[in-house]
Amino acid sequence: MALQELRSSAVTFRRILAHFPEELSLAFAYGSGVFRQAGRGADAQDAMLDFVFTVDDPVDWHSRNLKKNWNHYSFLKVLGPKLISTIQNDYGAGVYYNTLIMCDGRLIKYGVISTRLLVKDLLNWNSLYIAGRLQKPVKILAMNENVILRSALDRNLTSAVTAAFLMLPESFSEEELFLEIAGLSYAGDFRMVIGEDKTKVLNIVKPNVAHFRELYGSILQENPQVVYKAQQGRLEIDKSPEGQFTQLMTLPKTLQQRINKIMDPPGKNRDVEETLFQLAHDPDCGEVVRLGLAAIVRPSSMKQSTKGIFTAGVKKSLIYSSLKLHRMWRGWLRETS
Repeated sequence: MALQELRSSAVTFRRILAHFPEELSLAFAYGSGVFRQAGRGADAQDAMLDFVFTVDDPVDWHSRNLKKNWNHYSFLKVLGPKLISTIQNDYGAGVYYNTLIMCDGRLIKYGVISTRLLVKDLLNWNSLYIAGRLQKPVKILAMNENVILRSALDRNLTSAVTAAFLMLPESFSEEELFLEIAGLSYAGDFRMVIGEDKTKVLNIVKPNVAHFRELYGSILQENPQVVYKAQQGRLEIDKSPEGQFTQLMTLPKTLQQRINKIMDPPGKNRDVEETLFQLAHDPDCGEVVRLGLAAIVRPSSMKQSTKGIFTAGVKKSLIYSSLKLHRMWRGWLRETS
C-alpha cells in the first residue's frame, strides 16, 4: 500500500473514531475494507468498513453513544443502555453490532464487546467470535494499557498456532499454516454454507501472507516444537504422541471440553487429561480437533446472527444478507468459470 494511501486510511479511521465515545480499551478495523482480499475488484476501495470497539463499561458507553448516535441503533434503542448492554452481554457471542451506518462519508459496521468478555473469549475460546477476528490481521486503532488484555491477545495467537499444528501434517508451508489459522473461526459456521463466499479463507490469506507472517513470525521462531525455515517458507513440527499431547494440553479450555465431550463414551465420564492423552495417539487427532472447533463456532455464530436481526433491525438485516449472498454468488461464479 502506497504511503499516501496509508495516510489517507489513517485520517479516515481517526475521523470515524471521533464520532464515538472515547472510552475504548481496544478498537480495531478488519475485513476487506482494510486488508485487500482476492476476488474483490474495484468495489474493494468503497467496501464497508468493519470495526470492533471494546469497552470496560458497556452501559456507560452505550448511554454516551445513544446521545451522540441515536440513529445508529434499531428499535432496541427505546429500551435504553442497560437493556442494550444485557442483550450485548448475555446473548450470542457477547457483541452488539450496529450495521449499514453512514459515517463521515463511508459505510461502516461496528460491534461493541465488553473487555471482560473479550478477555474470556481470547483465553478460553468460549465463542471464537471476536477472538477469531483477532487471529487474522487487523488494524489496531486504539489500545489502553490493560496488561491483562494485552496478554490475552498474545495467548489467543499462540493458541491459534497450536490448534493449526494439530490439524496439519509433519511438514507444511507458511501458506498452509495461515490457511488453517484463518479457517479456525469458520469451522462449523453456518454462514459458510449460506451467506459467505466459499473461497473466503483463501481470499483472506493469499494477498496477506506478509501480514500473517508479521503477526505470527515471532511465535513460530520461539516455539520449541517447530522448525521454522523462514527463508524457504516451510515448517516442520513434532507429530509424535508426546508432542501432540503437549499441544493438546495447552489448547484453550472450551476447546478441550468440546473434544472431551466428542470422545467420551456415555457413562465413562473421563477427565479431560485422560481423553487428550488418548487423542494424542489417535491418527484422526486433527479431525477431532476440527470437530471440537465446529462445536464452539456453530452455536455461537447462529445465535449471534439471530441477535443481529434485532440489533440491526429487519430492513438492514435483509439488505446486509443480500449483500453477503451477492458476494457468495460471485465467488461461486469465479469457481465455476
